[in-house]
Amino acid sequence: MKLVFVALLLAAACTRSLDDSAFPDSRGETADSGDNDDTSEPVDTQDSSDPASFDCADDEQALRALVSGAEPSSAQVEALLQQVASSCGWPLQSEAGSYLFACDCGQGSWQVAGDFSGWTGQAMQRHGSLHWAELEISSPTDAGYKLHDGDQAWEHDPWARRYLYDHNGQLSLLRADRAHLQRWPGFDAGALRARTVRVWVPASGGFDRILYAQDGQNLFDPEAIWGGWQLQHSLPDGVLVAAIDNSADRMEEYTHVQDLLHGSWYGGWGDDYAAFVHEQLRPWVSATYGDADVQGLLGSSLGGLISLHIAQRYPGQYRFAASLSGTLGWGSLGAENETLIERHAAAGHADTAIYLDSGGSGTCYDSDGDGIMDDDPSSSDNYCETLQLRDVLAELGYSYEQDLWHYWEPGASHNELAWAARVELPLAVFAGLD
Repeated sequence: MKLVFVALLLAAACTRSLDDSAFPDSRGETADSGDNDDTSEPVDTQDSSDPASFDCADDEQALRALVSGAEPSSAQVEALLQQVASSCGWPLQSEAGSYLFACDCGQGSWQVAGDFSGWTGQAMQRHGSLHWAELEISSPTDAGYKLHDGDQAWEHDPWARRYLYDHNGQLSLLRADRAHLQRWPGFDAGALRARTVRVWVPASGGFDRILYAQDGQNLFDPEAIWGGWQLQHSLPDGVLVAAIDNSADRMEEYTHVQDLLHGSWYGGWGDDYAAFVHEQLRPWVSATYGDADVQGLLGSSLGGLISLHIAQRYPGQYRFAASLSGTLGWGSLGAENETLIERHAAAGHADTAIYLDSGGSGTCYDSDGDGIMDDDPSSSDNYCETLQLRDVLAELGYSYEQDLWHYWEPGASHNELAWAARVELPLAVFAGLD
């Protein structure tokens, strides 16, 4: 059974490192792209990423210098787009109050169209591969927009700070009162690769809890692998989500120790990843969006494993940790390193409430004597390891429906479609914690 699981794990590591930053990404949207399915009550979240904390005058000056000088290289264009996206955000509001749009659109003639123009295209100027426009917009709040090639293609702005999804795909926003996502590309992860962090800002008048979720590029996008989680349809009110994209080093970052798979060693960077989340990202979220007394972690597969590891690495700092189909046997797949099951057994009862689930099924036993119940060849979706951790926690004094929850979906597969179908269960637990 372990050899089969190792092959699946290696394949999953490749398919879940998806990059959404390439432009363009045509999905054949039509001119009614401004319609939106979100009917949530509005709340003022315009200042949830306050531009006052950034020097927007420098961003504006950099753009104007670039478009007034010699034709820029693609590297210069990329650097400018990244600079603004990491600070004041696109579209950039000028000191005079106008809105500055920009994209690395390559050849052709491009336009900006949105609610503010009745979805009539407003021409962008071209300077090399950089297209840009400066527009006076009187009512920017909740205004959606897209980029248009003047013919058939309607594209979301891949650098837009604020966005959401409607029936035509991703919709970029100028400013937003409604629930929406905010994108922070190139986020510094210390010793690890930089990555995009996406923050879900709720529309309930604020939030009273924050959830740090792994594999961020798969959590909201309906075009992600297996349809993604589409978490926006399951989230309770009052939860702000910091969704952290995985990197090409997903298997290394999401594991607490090394393991031996098909003769090669993988993993063991989990402490560095935990430090990034807790010591860099969490203080930034508090400073940028505000703090909350109830904070939690969530992930699936290796993401479930690392979520539990972060909570254990920083005891008492997270009220909740959820592992959906967590790879809890990691460390024992081909090696004899310590699993998180064993670490929890040694650590005793802790303050973090834990949610565990899996699909799959099987008769669990330990034929190789390594202490981990994962040797049934018919078992799947980390069913046996999840049961074993559940029982270990119960023996340590965790109480069901108080600080320990377990759910089994018989036969459920190991993919985003299955996790999306049941993620409302851990989210409900998280929303109910004091």
